[in-house]
This record gives sequence, C-alpha cells and structure tokens, in this order.
Amino acid sequence: MAQDNRGVARSTEAARNRRRVRARRDFEALRQRRMQAADMFRRGKRQVDVAVKLGVSQPTASRWRRAWLGGGREALAGAGRVGRARKLSDGQLAAVEAVLLAGPKASGYPTEMWTLARVAEVIEQVTGVRHDATQTWAILRDRLGWSRQRPARRAKERDDEAITTWIKQDWPRVKKARGAAAPGSSAKTSPASPSSRR
Repeated sequence: MAQDNRGVARSTEAARNRRRVRARRDFEALRQRRMQAADMFRRGKRQVDVAVKLGVSQPTASRWRRAWLGGGREALAGAGRVGRARKLSDGQLAAVEAVLLAGPKASGYPTEMWTLARVAEVIEQVTGVRHDATQTWAILRDRLGWSRQRPARRAKERDDEAITTWIKQDWPRVKKARGAAAPGSSAKTSPASPSSRR
C-alpha cells in the first residue's frame, strides 16, 4: 500500500511540475504578472509584498523593481518570445515546402524519396541557410508538420495483375494438393521409427 501512495505522490508532483513549466512558458501570463508588479510598485507596495502576492522569488521582485525604477511600466513589458530567432522566415519556409512538394526528381535527384540530407540541400539552395540533419528534421516535423515515412519495398518487375490472377486461380489448386497424397499423422515422430515402438 505504501508503494501505491508513493506512486500517487510522484504522479501528483509530476503534474504540479508540468503545470509550473507550462506557466513559465506562458509569455502573456508572465507579462501580465510583471504589469501587476508595476502597478503594485506605483501604489508603494514593498518588494516582499509583490513577491508573495504574485508568487515569485525575492530576487525576481527585486529585479522587477530595479527595472521599473529605471524605465517605468514599459521596462517590465518584456521582449515577447525568448530564445534565438528562427533562421528561416515563414516566406522562406513556404518556398522550401513548394520545392519539396514538387518531389525529389523535380530537384534533380534520381529517386522519388526525400532524405534529410536532400532536404537540407534544398533548404540551402532555396534560402542560402545551411542546416544539419537534426535541425532539418525539426523543421520538417515542427514547422511543416511532416512525418517520417518509409517507402514500401517492391520489386520494379512486380506485376500486381499477375499476382491477383495467381491468388485466385492457382493458389486454391496448390492449397488443395498439399498433403493430399498421403494421410496425415498428428504424432511428432513417424509411426515407422524405432522411438515410436513400445
């Protein structure tokens, strides 16, 4: 029973952590909290009051107060998205997708199969921006919504019509003929073998 309680506690803690991470990444909610802090500083509230009310650490409240004193409410507005800017704009990405949709043969490749290396070459040719295989896969999956697919392996000489005809006409005859010459035996050994005699 104690093991079950620990499992429940772990799953509850994991859910709390997921909510915290989600809250940290909600840029609009963060901006609204900073704006609340600016209003509280304007009304003369102390840093400790801001930290407790908004659920932030003391150093964060102190950093917000310094920014507010230096630049007012606008200093707390924030930069919007965080992280490095994307290398490809939406327009460049649309141009790359148009080339990809035309197919590999249209781009001069000998087979009708996109590989990450080929897609990376196309991106570089169209935009002048070089990406490695990992970045290329992230672009395909996250920005274009493409998925990995493996081609069905079939012989070039394959004749689907001949296969269908064989299955309908010849297979029933072959299936009937198997084992029809002699009666079958359910024994694991042949009745004539020395190990089957008692």
